[in-house]
Amino acid sequence: MDLTRNHFELFGLPAAYALDRDRLDTAYRELQAAVHPDRFAAKPESEQRVAMQWATQVNEAYQTLRHPVNRGVYLLSLQGIDALHAGNTRMAPAFLMQQMEWREAIDEARAGKSVAALDALTDDLRATHRRIEAQLGDLIDRAHDFEAATEAVRQLRFMDKLIAEVGDVYEELES
Repeated sequence: MDLTRNHFELFGLPAAYALDRDRLDTAYRELQAAVHPDRFAAKPESEQRVAMQWATQVNEAYQTLRHPVNRGVYLLSLQGIDALHAGNTRMAPAFLMQQMEWREAIDEARAGKSVAALDALTDDLRATHRRIEAQLGDLIDRAHDFEAATEAVRQLRFMDKLIAEVGDVYEELES
């Protein structure tokens, strides 16, 4: 196994945002079976260490590619772009305004203890997430507009955090 290959090469997949999850899952299971440390338990310690490195790389690569934000960040890193660089905080003004509206909606749902409001907000957030994810795929795979893709990755990351925050509010209301 070549530890210098990128994550896509490791799984025999094209380096693209659009991803065949079934192919990824199948390749992951096959690689895991081949490099699982238990298969090397009776081998010399040096081979056990190498197997652990392989298994770790396979797991990290899989987790990166299966998560939309991480996959976008990784693809941009292959282009030499640090999509989540702390100094890069640009966002479209319309998205910034929408962020404020979503945060207000969360606060109102929390204050009003309204599960129905959270349900509606969750639907809106997930629909927006799907739209941005599709846009990100188009920006990377078709347009090769990596600057715009960088902003889309940051927007998706924000959406993930916001969806998680809504989940926290659901838990608060249930307890």
